[in-house]
Amino acid sequence: MSLFDHKISELHEFLHNKEVKVSELVDEAYQKISETDGKVKAFLTLDEERARKTAAELDGKIGSPEAENMLFGMPIGIKDNIVTKDLRTTCASKILENFDPIYDATVMEKLHKENTITIGKLNMDEFAMGSSTENSAFQITRNPWNLDTVPGGSSGGSAAAVAAGEVPFALGSDTGGSIRQPAAFCGVVGMKPTYGRVSRFGLVAFASSLDQIGPITRTVEDNAYLLQAISGLDRHDSTSADVEVPDYVEALKGDVKGLKIAVPKEYLGEGVSEEARQAVLDALKVLEKLGATWEEVSLPHSKYGVAAYYLLASSEASSNLARFDGVRYGYRSKNATSLEELYKKTRSEGFGDEVKRRIMLGTFALSAGYYDAYYKKAQQARTLIKKDFDDVLEKYDVIIGPTTPTPAFKIGEKIEDPLTMYANDILTIPVNLAGVPGISVPCGFAGGLPLGLQIIGKHFDESTVYRVAHAFEQATDFHNQKPQL
Repeated sequence: MSLFDHKISELHEFLHNKEVKVSELVDEAYQKISETDGKVKAFLTLDEERARKTAAELDGKIGSPEAENMLFGMPIGIKDNIVTKDLRTTCASKILENFDPIYDATVMEKLHKENTITIGKLNMDEFAMGSSTENSAFQITRNPWNLDTVPGGSSGGSAAAVAAGEVPFALGSDTGGSIRQPAAFCGVVGMKPTYGRVSRFGLVAFASSLDQIGPITRTVEDNAYLLQAISGLDRHDSTSADVEVPDYVEALKGDVKGLKIAVPKEYLGEGVSEEARQAVLDALKVLEKLGATWEEVSLPHSKYGVAAYYLLASSEASSNLARFDGVRYGYRSKNATSLEELYKKTRSEGFGDEVKRRIMLGTFALSAGYYDAYYKKAQQARTLIKKDFDDVLEKYDVIIGPTTPTPAFKIGEKIEDPLTMYANDILTIPVNLAGVPGISVPCGFAGGLPLGLQIIGKHFDESTVYRVAHAFEQATDFHNQKPQL
């Protein structure tokens, strides 16, 4: 049995009782990576020398008050679009292949205060644009449950590393489902917090009004510990919210008796596979036995989610990615003879196809003559989608449905068909447009591949989302299933 088969609370107990050292946890991570990452390809960069040095220092602090906190000495993987001081941050793009940041993202500062140990940086779709981690400039990450299938995206490296047992938990980012969809595909727990709950300072921007950093873990309890550590107001991020951070772990002790669940008919309709539909209905039966009730509702404007999202996200991306010009940092074309040529050649050589596609779509949507027809219309659709969620969550405690319409698809199956790939996020995108929190927890299997249950809550009410997720997890055994690599 691997050390990482234990929950954070159990590992903390081992450290506290001096049954295990921090250096042994770090050894376990690198040992597991050397055994499995040749197949899974989750990590882009390892920080082994610094990790081992930090572990040796923390070994000397076991038993001190500093070691009392739950995340003390825990190894963690970080998605490669979260800035890490003196540790390469590439966003899985050629344009940043040699970028070594000079500062830490706020979430990294918070994790350093908790004395976690960064094992390395995890693969992703380039600039977080994709649903399969096939858009990385460096390597394709594979799903540990079946190496011929995708791990999801864009946080595919984060989900695959946790599922493969290489690290006990990881950070990802979610713009349109990029934490929840890979969590569902890899059979782990992934939380997208309320927009503004976690600071975005140091997260390389894709779509600033949608991006959120969140935790990917093996269990709901571990997820709650990690979100607790990274949440809160940050003066560096004007969109981070001044809302009190409750004790998420305390929320797990409540039951779900009398809880009212809404199930949108749109989430179980056309395009959703029979296995995913049945897994959700079975999950609802479990929650009913625990004392919750559910009713079918409608989120009528969700059908516009994918179209609105790709216009808005691409528009914001075309603006955000203008900073990568070959002048200040990152890749610079050697073939340019003028400034304008430098911009053109750097960007055409440095960006991959999917990034270029979205920059062009966004620039078109923002251009004179098209702004009202596309960008403004998409913002209006977003307002209606948010209102649908507000109306339903006024009457119900949570909304439940599948995380993805199908289990993981084969590598190469959808990469040539962007529209089919985009439609894969149809169930996760509306949550980002509305800014509400959502979690994916394992709820079944189809053809040996995991399926995810998505639980969506009210703004800043991650506690209730965790309570429902934890109650379901404790009543089932899906989270204990592990891929056999």
